[in-house]
Amino acid sequence: MAAGLNRDPIVILRIDGEDLKEFVESPLFETEAISMFSGMELAHASLRKCLTTALQQLTVDHGMPPASDSWVITNIVEPSFQSFSSDLLEQPASQDILENFKKLLGNVIRRLQEHPVIVAHSENTFDGSGIKRLLSNKFELDKLLDSVWRDLRKDHNQQTSKEYLRIALDRMAASASLPRYSAVDQVDVIINEAIRMVKGDDGKIVEEAGFKRTLTEILGSIMLQLEGNPVFVSTNSVVHEPLAASSTVLPSASISTEANE
Repeated sequence: MAAGLNRDPIVILRIDGEDLKEFVESPLFETEAISMFSGMELAHASLRKCLTTALQQLTVDHGMPPASDSWVITNIVEPSFQSFSSDLLEQPASQDILENFKKLLGNVIRRLQEHPVIVAHSENTFDGSGIKRLLSNKFELDKLLDSVWRDLRKDHNQQTSKEYLRIALDRMAASASLPRYSAVDQVDVIINEAIRMVKGDDGKIVEEAGFKRTLTEILGSIMLQLEGNPVFVSTNSVVHEPLAASSTVLPSASISTEANE
């Protein structure tokens, strides 16, 4: 799991083909499948490539384990292709692609019924609330800023470069309910913009008060951006080890979520 996401609650899902079967038999299937294939150059790509790409767009919400996982590829995906001739799979995708996709999913469903897949599913929404709590508690904020400043590299005048602002933010991430830098791309964009707005990337040398003030301004800017546009993160990892006794096991992969970009 990506760094910065280890605080998220994890739910263990047992994916056994039932939810995927329900999706394939639902009125939504054809609409979603057409949407998946509409962005592909069907005339220039092989049937195998198009079907694999579509398969990878399905999520645990559809009842599909991560199709790019090596265990899933070996034990679920590849065996599901075996009912297709190799010649057909290498040909350009035809007008029968929906029928072939449905056939492939039928094979996947049978494989999942025979070999259920255990998936660790986690979700997190970064909405700025953690930063707001931190900024509203002056005692905790000052204590955290002091701790961060104390550990930064400084010159003989007890000054430091603004280049260390990202490092300082990383050290405050847990207290501000933020992911570490580079863990979530959407949050990185917001952090970079917040730093740019206060000219935090100009590399200038600043004293303690100026550094702390700039850091606080950056946190405030990130908070406002996340309040207006929360970032939703969902991760799915196939579990190969025995399940821990404390894990929550759900019988199916039906989870209703709304992603915020």
